[in-house]
Amino acid sequence: MTTWTITPEPHDSPLAAALWRTYYTEVSDRWYLLHEGRRTSTEELEREIAAESGAELAPPDSRLLVARCGGEPAGCVGVRLLDPGTAELKRVFLYEGMRGRGGAARLVRAAEEAARALGAARMVLDTRSDLVEARALYTRLGYRETAPHNDSPYAEHWFTKPLEPADGTGSGTEVWRTSA
Repeated sequence: MTTWTITPEPHDSPLAAALWRTYYTEVSDRWYLLHEGRRTSTEELEREIAAESGAELAPPDSRLLVARCGGEPAGCVGVRLLDPGTAELKRVFLYEGMRGRGGAARLVRAAEEAARALGAARMVLDTRSDLVEARALYTRLGYRETAPHNDSPYAEHWFTKPLEPADGTGSGTEVWRTSA
């Protein structure tokens, strides 16, 4: 049995910084390889990581959640309120070796629970065309494509999902035991 846990994490912790660096390097390299045939330069990487500190995922109106599998860091997800009824899903990420074990769906569900606890009635997100795995995940979890909710230069697809009201039982820590 493998135990997955998903718990809140300070946006500025060393673990959050390591996850963000790995996430950003992967999605940035993927974009540059597709559009320019090269990887992200060190200068570009450092500039963008510094510009996106993760502060938008700090409480009280946001959360960064970290997944652990068997006690080891596995990935993260962020959720932030855009307005009192709308939360935005951010930075859904699993380390490459942790993929294919159901962790991404667990992360999204935990983010939905956090959004409900923040009072949101719907979740929105954006993603790129080349992130086909992410788009398939969101569709499988009940998200539907919708009109743009932002003007991000990297957003090519926007999704939304209504959230059922919180039942008040969410503890902020989610634990799943699975055989994997």
